[in-house]
Amino acid sequence: MTPILVFDIETIPDVAGVRKLSALPAALSDAEVAEFAFQQQRAKNGSDFLPHYLQRVAVISCLLRSDEGLRVWSLAEPKFSEAEIIQRFFVGIEKYTPNLVSWNGGGFDLPVLHYRGLIHGVNAARYWEMGDDDRDFRYNNYISRYHTRHLDLMDLLALYQPRASAPLDQLAKLMGAPGKLGMDGSAVWQAWQDGRIDEVRDYCETDVVNTYLVYLRFAQMQGRYSVEARAKEEDIVRQHLAAADGAHWRQFLAAWQ
Repeated sequence: MTPILVFDIETIPDVAGVRKLSALPAALSDAEVAEFAFQQQRAKNGSDFLPHYLQRVAVISCLLRSDEGLRVWSLAEPKFSEAEIIQRFFVGIEKYTPNLVSWNGGGFDLPVLHYRGLIHGVNAARYWEMGDDDRDFRYNNYISRYHTRHLDLMDLLALYQPRASAPLDQLAKLMGAPGKLGMDGSAVWQAWQDGRIDEVRDYCETDVVNTYLVYLRFAQMQGRYSVEARAKEEDIVRQHLAAADGAHWRQFLAAWQ
């Protein structure tokens, strides 16, 4: 089978970048610099959502399903720097050439990885292949919106209409999956400042499993999985999580109908 790599990122404000672009006093704390950036953004469009290029990647969580089985892991600070996190993610694509699956990956995760990878001098040759060196990528690559090497489930299910998009949390819960447990993206920055880095990583990991469960339902809708085959894949997920360490997996399994 072609490996499937489900991914999700969590970001925090690029405080160093804001300092560099805004020439702020060195005495300001990171929290004050971030609040300055939020206020600047709110003045522009009423939202404190920072531009993609000012989103520092703190965690990338992945679920890999291949002939070798199923694996869930994270690339995260403080073990890795942002540059290492991003480079290791693209090294995985280089190694496996998987089909990528995301929820809003085309609208957020991948553009962030593009900008931040550019800033850090990351190499991502396989990811950017568009058919010049490998003809198989000419009509199916990671970059083109309507190709399947990257399946942005949110984008496709909404038929590329932003007003029709659904939140992962609510759709997952309607399907019987756990959805988000105790945290959402809006809480990540505060959790990070409080030193609850492991909670941010755990939250990101549960998001990729939720995304994979939605993907399995989609594969059934496409006719690629029978009901029995989907149930078997879900059992593989349950068994993997039951054997894994972490209170977040016990909570996830308890919430999974």
